[in-house]
Amino acid sequence: ASRTRSVPAGAVGEGKGARIGSWYLPHFMPRGAPLLARLLPILAVALSPLLGGCPGTVERLDRLEPDAEAPPESAAEEAPGDAGGALLTGQAPPPLGVDAPKQVSFGVILVTYRGAQGAPPTARPRDQALELAKQLALDAKADFKAAVSKGDKGSSDTMGHIGRGYLEPAPEYVLFSLGKGEVSEPVDTPRGFWIIRRIE
Repeated sequence: ASRTRSVPAGAVGEGKGARIGSWYLPHFMPRGAPLLARLLPILAVALSPLLGGCPGTVERLDRLEPDAEAPPESAAEEAPGDAGGALLTGQAPPPLGVDAPKQVSFGVILVTYRGAQGAPPTARPRDQALELAKQLALDAKADFKAAVSKGDKGSSDTMGHIGRGYLEPAPEYVLFSLGKGEVSEPVDTPRGFWIIRRIE
C-alpha cells in the first residue's frame, strides 16, 4: 500500500504531488526553484474549498492513486475466435465452385461490434450488431447505396476489385458465390458483420 501523510501547506516536495479532492497537482520543480514552485502548495490550499479538499492541508503522495476504487469494468466482449472462419450457421464454408470468378468488384456495409478489429470501446454488443446487420441486409436488397449510409465507418458502395485468397474463408465464400448485383446476408468477419454486394 502507498504511504500517505499530511504535510504543512507551505512545504514543497521534491518529485512529489499534491492531491486536493479528486485533483492531483504535480510538483515539477525541486526545493529552492523559482517562485512558481513555492506558490504551488499555497495555490492548492487556496483553491481547496472550491475543489473539494480540506483547507490548510495538502496531502503529499509517494505515488498517484485514485481516491476511490473505480467500479470494476465489465469483461470486454471479444469477437468469436471463428469470426470470418465460419458462416452464421456455424458451419465452415464449402469450397467455391469451379465456375466461381477469380476476381470481383464489390461494396460492403460494415456493422462493427465490441471486440471486433478497429471497433471503439463504446461499440454495440455483438447481438445488437447482428440484429442491425440483418435489417440493413433487407434494406440493401432494395437500395444498397442508401443502406451503406446507415452502416459504420468503413462501409462503401464501391470497395474496388479483389481476387480470391485475400479474405477470410466465410466472407470470401459469400462474395465469390454471389451473382452480379446480388446482395448477401450478414457474414461475420474479424472486423464486424459485412453485408456484401457484388458489382461485377
